[in-house]
Amino acid sequence: MKRRWAWITCGTAGCASGRSVVPAVAGLIAGYAGYTLLAVAGPVVIVAASAGLLTALTMLGAGYLMWLGWGVPARPAALTPSTEPVAASRRQIMLKGAGISGLNPKALLLYFSLFPQFIDPAAGWPVAAQTGLFGTLHMTLCAVVYLAVGVLARTVLKTRPSAARAVTRASGAMVIVIGGCLLAEGLIG
Repeated sequence: MKRRWAWITCGTAGCASGRSVVPAVAGLIAGYAGYTLLAVAGPVVIVAASAGLLTALTMLGAGYLMWLGWGVPARPAALTPSTEPVAASRRQIMLKGAGISGLNPKALLLYFSLFPQFIDPAAGWPVAAQTGLFGTLHMTLCAVVYLAVGVLARTVLKTRPSAARAVTRASGAMVIVIGGCLLAEGLIG
């Protein structure tokens, strides 16, 4: 799901201006870098070991996703270049990207529940180094995918405004459904 929001951010940035894709991706990766640093510091093990904490984080994340999804149709992707100054616009796009990935509950779950499953304390190198490697690999792959999505969004969706609106509405609906599923899972499980 976190990738869906990143795609929306990169896609919107790609539609608005070709120069906006890079700041959007840089912001998204900066948010993931924060999680990587936090994971390397050690709390990953604590969060992964606490079922209650993971459930609470999932519930908060579900509510957040539903709130975000509800607002998507109200703010469809911009298909025209921004009239704001480029410096302010690029900074705002980067900050928005950092906020989306840095506050994304799915990214938190990825770093704090999935990574520990692949870390081997008995390996010949420190747990922090293994965690850092996984985080770096994740950030690199995300950067490549998000840049491709941003460029493709600019190329495809800008020429077809109706497709951009449909993608925006479908994305919002999917986010609401996924948030609802997470919320139901948290309440049942």
